[in-house]
Amino acid sequence: MTCSKNLIRPEWTPATTAIMVIGFIVFWPLGLAMLAYILWGDNLHEFRSQANKKWDTSRFRDAVDGMGMQMRSGNVAFDDFREKELKRLEEERQKLEDMRKDFDNYMRDLRMAKDREEFDRFMAKRKTEPHTGGDQTTAAEGI
Repeated sequence: MTCSKNLIRPEWTPATTAIMVIGFIVFWPLGLAMLAYILWGDNLHEFRSQANKKWDTSRFRDAVDGMGMQMRSGNVAFDDFREKELKRLEEERQKLEDMRKDFDNYMRDLRMAKDREEFDRFMAKRKTEPHTGGDQTTAAEGI
């Protein structure tokens, strides 16, 4: 598996060049895509993270909301109904988001409680058992 990972990488290797040429022969957009990967493949992770930051849900939602205000149907009753429904859906989405945050906090508290219990159990066990760590180093020094 590591061989195939090293075989196709964003560099001018015999394999990537052959794939690009075959791509152009079979269907030119495939060859063009491979050429783009060879030239700019190292920047894909950075490009993806920048794209995600640029199009995060809050900005996208603001853009969609802004477009919705401009796109009136011409029927006042329908537009009022639509606005009320969108507001209701946004409130429901916010409730779900709040529930998700509460659940995340609950799970974090459970993990902390479990960690605390395991640590306390370790400390209690350590206190009841004789500590042999120092004795071993002393014995080794005496030899």
